[in-house]
Formats: sequence, structure tokens, C-alpha cells
Amino acid sequence: MPVLPGTAPSPQDTGARRYRLAFALVTSLFFLWGFSYGLLDVLNKHFQEALDITRARSALLQAAYFGAYFLMALPAARLMERHGYKTGILLGLGLFAVGALLFIPATAAGVFEYFLFALFVIACGLACLETAANPYATVLGPAESSERRLNLAQSFNGLGTFIAPFIGGKLFFGAPASGISGSHGVQLIYVATAIVVIAIAVLVWRTRMPEAAAGPAAPVAPARQPPLLRQRHFVFAVVAQFFYVAAQVGVGAFFINYAVDHVPGLSSERAAYLLAVALGCFLAGRFLATALMGVVPAARLLTAYAAINVVLCAVVVAGIGTVSVAALVAVFFFMSMMFPTIFALGVKGLGAQTKRGASLIIMAVVGGAIVPWFMGRIADLRGIESAFWVPALCFAVVAGYGLCARPRA
Repeated sequence: MPVLPGTAPSPQDTGARRYRLAFALVTSLFFLWGFSYGLLDVLNKHFQEALDITRARSALLQAAYFGAYFLMALPAARLMERHGYKTGILLGLGLFAVGALLFIPATAAGVFEYFLFALFVIACGLACLETAANPYATVLGPAESSERRLNLAQSFNGLGTFIAPFIGGKLFFGAPASGISGSHGVQLIYVATAIVVIAIAVLVWRTRMPEAAAGPAAPVAPARQPPLLRQRHFVFAVVAQFFYVAAQVGVGAFFINYAVDHVPGLSSERAAYLLAVALGCFLAGRFLATALMGVVPAARLLTAYAAINVVLCAVVVAGIGTVSVAALVAVFFFMSMMFPTIFALGVKGLGAQTKRGASLIIMAVVGGAIVPWFMGRIADLRGIESAFWVPALCFAVVAGYGLCARPRA
């Protein structure tokens, strides 16, 4: 039955189909920024070799990337409070495309700082996308399954991070016989990414997406809620997310360096492929965690996985050759479910404050901008093994959050 102009569509008119379509489009966004992040860790090693920079300086890539999240998340939330999730998604896709196209002049100049700026613009777009898509995924369905729904969407983020190192390893480090390796490969992959992003932006623009706050599945907030900073479960979630992202980014940024140093004869190209295997474990961990949350409370699973990663990081610090490399690969599996689980637990029950709360949790990813530099500095001064005490401490904080969040799970 057609909807009269000026009237809101009824639940029967919109139904589950519109929510499924919106969820599918949002899930594609998770893949996009997963792919972008997967390339970042390969770029780190590529610039060390191509531009002859130190490990600490190469970590400025992560600083520019995740620093943009800190600066952009709150403005993005304010924009969406006024104009809705769809506007935030379109702005994010636009910035993503512009940043990817900036790799053309950056490659022509061959200046590290130009690449930093291009990645900063990309990350500004991704900050908009994450600020919109993470809470949007949690409210496009029943509140009691929000953690599972976000883990499912984030699984496609893992798929993007799994694919990217294979492509990046071939184009950034591969033999030049094809004529598209090294800097030309960097330019090619980002221009292709920009084209895909623009196509998805057009699709989102032409698709009618429900504003979840008005939908039947949106959680109902209490009549009066305390300010966000007085809600302990939310504040601890922000802290835990800071330390989790710090650990994830640090582990990824120096994976190739660690593998090359501890597996005899391993080249950077093959180490990039090994990183892809680790990210495949990350992807598998996301899907498995989504299934496990049907029987195990999310916070309990978070605590167990974080505690396991503390032990695994200790094995990495020990530097036992391939055994430690295998432990480092396993870290990816067990950290896979942490970001979406912390996020979903943190925004649960925030009601009308969900968008603002989501932006603060997204801002917490600035941990990924700060901590990898310290890891790089430690690696330069004391060896790559010692640097992995940093993520071990970060995972201990996440385990503590899981223990505190268990009564709410």
C-alpha cells in the first residue's frame, strides 16, 4: 500500500526488509575500512624500505591514521544527531575517496609526509563511517542480540583485513616484472579503492535507509539518564577500547618486522603473506565468536580471550623463533572479537545518548595513534621482542573490563 506524502511509513510498510537492506549496506562499509586498515600494516614496512625510515618514524602512519579518528569522531556524531546516520555515512565515503585519490600526487612526489596527509584524510572518512556504522548495526535489530549483530558485521571488516595484505604484499614488495610493483603498486591500489568507494557512495545515496532511532527495534531509553561520564560501564568501555586498539595496531604494525627477524630467510613479501594468514585467523575468530555468543555471555568471552592474549604476548617477548611467531599469529585470533564486543557493551542502554557515546568510544581508538610509536621506539632501542610487553599490558586492561562488565552482559 503506498505511503501518503508527509506521513511516516508504518512498521508493515518498512518491515524487516528495509532493516536487512540497511544492515547489508552497513556491512559493506565494514569491509571497506577493514581493507584500508589491512593495507596500513604493509605500508609500514614498505616505507621503511622504500623511503629508508626508522621503525619509530614509520609508526607515524598509525599516528596519522588513528589520530584522525580522535579529531573527527565527535564532529561526526554531532552531524548525525542533526541529520541522521545516512549523512554521516555519505560524508565518510566522500572523505575516504578523496584521501585515496591523494595517493596520486603523494606517489609522484615520493615524500613520506604527503602519504601521511593522504592517510589522515582517509582516516577522517573512516572515523565518520565507524561513528555511524557501529551504533547503527547495534540498533538494527533486538537490543539483546546487539553484540552478536555487531560481531557479524565486523567479521566482514576482518575479511577486508585478510585480503589486503595479499594484494599489498604482491604490489608493494613483489618482483617488478609486471611493472606495477613498489610505488606504482601503492598508487594503483588506492586509485582502485577510490573507484569502489565512490560506487558504494552512489548506492547509499540512492537507497532509502531507515533512521533506526525511529524504528521498531530501537532500544527504549529511561526517562532520565545520568550524563555519559557518570555511567561507569560506559567510561570503562572507552578506557578498554583505547588499550585494545593500541594493542591491535601495535601488533599489526610490527608483525612483519618481527616475522622477518625470527623466521630465517623470510622476505618482507612472504612476511606480508604471513600477516594475511594471521588476519585470516582474525576473520575466523570473529565468525566463531559470533557463534559462541549464542551460548557464552559476551563479557565472559572477552575476559577469557584477553587473558589468553596476555600469555601469548609473553611467548612473543621470549623470542623463541617460529614458536613465538606462531604465538603472534594466535594473538590475532583471540583479539578478533574485542573491538565490537567492547563497543556493543559500552553503548548498551544509552538510548538517546547512543550517537554521542559511540563517538567517544570511536575517539578512544587514538590509542592506535599513540602506543605504536612507543613500540617502535622500544624496538629501535631494545629489540623488537621487548616492544611486545606493551600489547600484553593493554590486553590485561581489556581483561579487567570484561570482568567488570560481566554483570551487565
